[in-house]
Amino acid sequence: MGIIKTSRLIFDYIKRDEEGNPDGTRRAVDQVDLDIEAGRFVAVLGHNGSGKSTLAKHMNALLTPTEGTVWVGEKDTSLEENLWEVRRTAGMVFQNPDNQIIGTVVEEDVGFGPENIGVATEEIWQRVEQSLDAVGMAMYRHHSPNKLSGGQKQRVAIAGVMAMKPRCIVLDEPTAMLDPNGRKEVIRTVRELNRREHITVILITHYMEEVIEADQVYVMDGGRIVMEGTPEEVFTRTEELKGYRLDVPQVTELAWELKREGLPLTDGILTIDRFVDEVMALYGQTGARND
Repeated sequence: MGIIKTSRLIFDYIKRDEEGNPDGTRRAVDQVDLDIEAGRFVAVLGHNGSGKSTLAKHMNALLTPTEGTVWVGEKDTSLEENLWEVRRTAGMVFQNPDNQIIGTVVEEDVGFGPENIGVATEEIWQRVEQSLDAVGMAMYRHHSPNKLSGGQKQRVAIAGVMAMKPRCIVLDEPTAMLDPNGRKEVIRTVRELNRREHITVILITHYMEEVIEADQVYVMDGGRIVMEGTPEEVFTRTEELKGYRLDVPQVTELAWELKREGLPLTDGILTIDRFVDEVMALYGQTGARND
């Protein structure tokens, strides 16, 4: 069993009338099966309302299944006695860093979580230092979070989760409120944590460029997993993705359009370097002069 596994997971939101009485249900997650191996970088894609954020909240027991089962670190999330261990195993990072940052000084905010779980003071400060180093924010440890950029705030939020020493970090659209530079900062940080610290990363996003280096990609639509595979396998299916109201990375789109016009490019081109290499190889094959 992987670090996170779901079996026939179903979750229904209860709809209520103006007086707060139950008035039917809306199915947000429908028969989802996942098995995520420890140490992997996994991305979950989907348009708004596809169920991806609801799925993410099950990975930290913020929600529990209407039907089916979720295991985190082999613990059933629906059992109350497992709640503490589940949340120690999988930490959550949300869209808005301002909703997670509560300290007036960066290092105090990062140390808040370990202090709450009873970590000894000396170890707290060791964890704070290690976590801030890991996300490249050690030089800001004495700053006020309010004076940081959006990307820097999100990196502090990630450090705060890391200081809890989770085996897995679930990021629910962590770059949705950031500018392009902030998005790059956060995704670069997440990739490094996965590679260097071997922390399992589950990234929920609708930005295609953020997932091209993931180990596995799942695509959700209507609460179901409708596509899965490596980034190259998924983005090869450009027309199918468009049917689910999703885009592909810009360079993939360009290569796809050129292929439709007759240029013999391979499917699933994800990076500019590979695109240039393929075009140059074709250019060379024509016998044209190579400047």
